[in-house]
Amino acid sequence: MTLAVRVIPCLDVDNGRVVKGVNFQNLRDAGDPVEMAKVYGEEGADELTFLDITASSGDRETTYDVVRRTAEQVFIPLTVGGGVRTPEDVDKLLRAGADKVGVNTAAIARPELIREISERFGSQVLVLSVDARRCAPAPDGGPVTPSGYEVTTHGGRRGTGIDAVEWAHRAAELGAGEILLNSMDADGTKDGYDTAMIEAVRKHVTIPVIASGGAGELADFPPAIAAGADAVLAASVFHFGDLRIGQVKDALREAGHPVR
Repeated sequence: MTLAVRVIPCLDVDNGRVVKGVNFQNLRDAGDPVEMAKVYGEEGADELTFLDITASSGDRETTYDVVRRTAEQVFIPLTVGGGVRTPEDVDKLLRAGADKVGVNTAAIARPELIREISERFGSQVLVLSVDARRCAPAPDGGPVTPSGYEVTTHGGRRGTGIDAVEWAHRAAELGAGEILLNSMDADGTKDGYDTAMIEAVRKHVTIPVIASGGAGELADFPPAIAAGADAVLAASVFHFGDLRIGQVKDALREAGHPVR
């Protein structure tokens, strides 16, 4: 049985407001997260993803409040990420109303966190967010990592030297339930998803892959699914009214992909 493709708006939240930029730079205000989440739920979004982009340095209580208020208004699965460092952080977000929790930087620093979360709450709760970019060539002209893709931190500004494909594979083995694969090269550019990166990860993991980064027009979505993604995530094209959820679902349907 082929599972329906999910269409997921992503709300990048900073100090309780939705923001969007290009490659995580030059952020501009896009609205109130609770109001936007409610509209997306009514428009037929399959899930919502909240990323608290300043949680690592900011006040977490803002996020818990936004999650609580959103969960009261919206009745589709809600994934929340940003600043999650311990199983206790996961517990607090689930109690606030999140259905799934995204981890990123803390799992890179200590991969065992993935196993601890999945064993305590179930793998279905854990979404590993992988912010990956194409590597600059090494001095000998070859790629820095075997796949040519590198995991980054700090909004794509800091390379880790970790192979993105190998990391996704390892995370799946440790118990991650899904991979949120974000192309830092494409983020906010509206030039289309990095389908080569999606294909590379798909070959090495069996868990669902969510394509993120680069959606700009309706024609961008079907190739991401054809490359192996199970869901498509987008932000600015939805926030600023360029595209509607229903239009994306129609485009996927017309390309032969099942949608809800």
